[in-house]
Amino acid sequence: MDDSILIRGAREHNLQGVDLDIPRNELVVVTGLSGSGKSSLAFDTIYAEGQRRYMESLSSYARQFLGVMERPDVDFIDGLSPVIAIEQKTVSRNPRSTVGTVTEIYDFLRLLYARAAEAYSYKSGRPMRRQSDDEIIDAIAAFPEGTRVQILAPVVRGRKGHYRDLFEQVAKQGFSRVRADGEVREIEKGMQLDRYAIHDVEVVVDRLVVKDGIRPRVAQAAEIALGMGGGTLIAQVDRVPAPPADGGGGAAAGGVVVEPGDVLFSRHLTAPEDGLSYEDPSPNTFSFNSPYGACPACNGLGVRKEIDPGLVVPDDAKTIAQGGVAALGKPKDVWVFSQLRAVAEVYGFDFETPVRDLTDAQRGVLLGGAGDEQFDIAYKYKGREVVYQHRYGGVYGHVQHTLDNASSKTQRQWAEAFMRLLPCGVCGGGRLKPESLSYRIGNTHTYEGDQSIADLVQLDLRALRAWFEGLELEGRQETIGGPVVKEICERLDFLLNVGLDYLTLDRPARTLSGGESQRIRLATQIGTQLTGVLYVLDEPSIGLHPRDNAKLIASLTALRDLGNSVLVVEHDREMIEAADFVVDLGPGAGEYGGKLLAAGPPSQIADVSGDGAPPASLTTAYLSGLRAVPTPAPDERRKGTGNVLRLEGARGHNLKDVTVEVPLGTLTVVTGVSGSGKSSLVNQTLAPILSSHFHNATAVPLPYREIEGLEHLDKTIVIDQSPIGRTPRSNPATYTGLFTLIRDLFARLPESEIRGYKPGRFSFNVKGGRCETCKGAGIVKLEMNFLPDVYVECETCKGQRYNAETLAVRYKGKNIAEVLDMPVSEALAFLGAVPRIARKLRTLDAVGLGYIRLGQQATTLSGGEAQRIKLSKELSRPGTGQTLYILDEPTTGLHFEDVRHLLIVLQALVDKGNTVLVIEHNMDVAKQADWVLDLGPEGGAGGGHLLYAGPPEGLADADSPTAPFLAEELARAGGAGLDVRPIDLDALVSGDDDDDTDDVEEDEPEAEEA
Repeated sequence: MDDSILIRGAREHNLQGVDLDIPRNELVVVTGLSGSGKSSLAFDTIYAEGQRRYMESLSSYARQFLGVMERPDVDFIDGLSPVIAIEQKTVSRNPRSTVGTVTEIYDFLRLLYARAAEAYSYKSGRPMRRQSDDEIIDAIAAFPEGTRVQILAPVVRGRKGHYRDLFEQVAKQGFSRVRADGEVREIEKGMQLDRYAIHDVEVVVDRLVVKDGIRPRVAQAAEIALGMGGGTLIAQVDRVPAPPADGGGGAAAGGVVVEPGDVLFSRHLTAPEDGLSYEDPSPNTFSFNSPYGACPACNGLGVRKEIDPGLVVPDDAKTIAQGGVAALGKPKDVWVFSQLRAVAEVYGFDFETPVRDLTDAQRGVLLGGAGDEQFDIAYKYKGREVVYQHRYGGVYGHVQHTLDNASSKTQRQWAEAFMRLLPCGVCGGGRLKPESLSYRIGNTHTYEGDQSIADLVQLDLRALRAWFEGLELEGRQETIGGPVVKEICERLDFLLNVGLDYLTLDRPARTLSGGESQRIRLATQIGTQLTGVLYVLDEPSIGLHPRDNAKLIASLTALRDLGNSVLVVEHDREMIEAADFVVDLGPGAGEYGGKLLAAGPPSQIADVSGDGAPPASLTTAYLSGLRAVPTPAPDERRKGTGNVLRLEGARGHNLKDVTVEVPLGTLTVVTGVSGSGKSSLVNQTLAPILSSHFHNATAVPLPYREIEGLEHLDKTIVIDQSPIGRTPRSNPATYTGLFTLIRDLFARLPESEIRGYKPGRFSFNVKGGRCETCKGAGIVKLEMNFLPDVYVECETCKGQRYNAETLAVRYKGKNIAEVLDMPVSEALAFLGAVPRIARKLRTLDAVGLGYIRLGQQATTLSGGEAQRIKLSKELSRPGTGQTLYILDEPTTGLHFEDVRHLLIVLQALVDKGNTVLVIEHNMDVAKQADWVLDLGPEGGAGGGHLLYAGPPEGLADADSPTAPFLAEELARAGGAGLDVRPIDLDALVSGDDDDDTDDVEEDEPEAEEA
């Protein structure tokens, strides 16, 4: 059938012979429990087969560079279109990659500014203008009489080379002198420069003294110099006649201040009053990745690590003796304190003076140093006192010196703990040279009123679209810039339509969530206007507020309406209900899933009419309202312990001096539209403060005024969505410490003792027991040259990681490779007799990860799965009842039923007296909270305000974008009769609070594998 994708006998991973017809040119959602086989069907079967067929369509010559791609385990697939996968993987870890570069909007902005912008002097703001040859000649001839001038033609600018051939050629043309790197030299035979140094070379065209009748000679020299210098010449003023008695510092001529030095003249853009000349702009002039445009101070990054006075002196009420200067600590018998005592004596303060009571001069010398002033510094050494004459560089100098001369990672981290990434002082965060930032576009045609390219990329996308809407280009600007502006506006509209209006174009790509980067690629694909393509997406609604879901769904339907097939792996209720066709897999996870439960329109999936028996599909049960996450009654919500954690004056990023209180002993949820400041408040302000206080972490929080209530907590645990490992070597067993225990178990078996095997024999990270073909990875990376790298199963060990001798050791009939291949639920039954192993397995099962395999590659885990693995590791440690847990969207990748299980775990943590703080868009979590903090009202510059703080029922009635969605969820019927599985946290605790990790040293670190 031409209108369907036919799949027969799909058995990849846990799929159990799935037969399915997927309609083409429709929006199809694949749903089911986490681990039920959705990604195995969509990505590992349909996408993998489409990619393999594309490879086979290439010539045999091209295929020899690509390696062999394995055919998915499926009997038959027909009706496939060219396939494009839009996955959750982060766009780039490169700090130079931004939203603007990823979407290519910045490329169009560079083109617009290179062709249609107006240039101004960055010194005075005056418009730059081009000088004609006559204007240049007149300006030089008008220098004060008696001025000695050399006319130079710049032929080399900032390039390496010895330039022997250039000097010979110049000499043949009749010139005898050049100025090389600022030094005038006579050209000699065989003359050359240092080949590996960067040079500036100018030819001395003429040397003259300004006087009456000199213009013809100046004209001749200028014509030659402009020709040789590509339209630019330098007038080197060697001597200026003494000014009149009533004159100023230098002689003035024709409006140009003439002083000894270089005066630049150019047929290109110049500001004669400021002595500036710009080269003709090109797109590279506005690229922060090019030396032609990048700010020389920060190399185009826009930020520099600078010492933050607030981190050096966090509490100025303390004295130096009390450790008021955090970078020094309390006084000790070391050199820096000997210096400080001498300085204090000269400047009239002592170690008992509170830092806030020091005068500006005293504080300045304490922190910034005393310059060249020398002090008599007494230093005790081996029982005798020696007096030195020495300068004092200040606390800042001490920190900077430690960083510059750090011989270890510890020293570097210590110094960086007092530093913060601050906007570059030269470019102001604009990333570009002052010349590049002085180009303007706008309606006022003034330096102050129009916008530089840096101004535009710092606007959120909504404001940027509005600015372009109001831009009025005229004449030549309209002719050149009109088509470019049209292209920029179209691409901005695509981004706005997927709910990314709060982003800015200068936002680093590495700070984007998986969902944000996926939606950016989705917007890019819509912009390509391709038809007849099969798009496969992996949960694009991640990190998206319910309000913006309608925009995302509209974008996907727009992609479908272009004539494409859209296949989406998704758990979101609105996405499922908006689909044309739904595929439901289950009924369980792992080996208990992989079956096709239903396939059809959403109304058919949610239909429970029939014999009255409970539906086999949990998706059907939730969509029909038979099941729902329970909603606590208002009187069941906890009031907390009575103590609060109060954060005052948070103002990082877009936060507007926010003050929040988190009631301790509660489940507190932070909600708000995407970009409203949730992560800035929790992950980048509160979490670093707590980590620094309790665990001496060096993370620097965003600016805030004060925090209170830390005395009511004893530790904090931040569980984010970052991967548990960067390479296929990492897996849940190694991260949780299970692997160590399993290796110890195998090493104690009689067969191992006979063979003399130690625990290291069962590590796939060191030589001995591992397969040496794949170095214990189980897979081999194929370099695909112009395509992404592909991992294929190792042909020697068939993916088992170990050599045959190691696999000969068995426990209950299973070798270690087979144990690592077990799902958690199966391993719990198999290894239940080993208490320490069983406890760790129970924690993984408790957080809903019974379906993942112990040795599953970390690179295949979703952000939500990685977060729950971290949560399970923390659950296996003894709790104190005074811990603050911070989680960032833990429901990522979770089915309705899995969300319910996760909430049971979180509620159990709170029941033990702990506090759980969750950033979440899922209203199922928000309705179960004891306390809700809602930020908004918009994303980006329109957000950063605290809109509501209180129980969920109050938020449902508040004036907030979140209110209607929470009200709908609170009103949703059902869930009263759910079988809630209680969790005994005490039974999960392993009793050993050590940091269980794989103690075998890796001879191939992950960094090298990445």
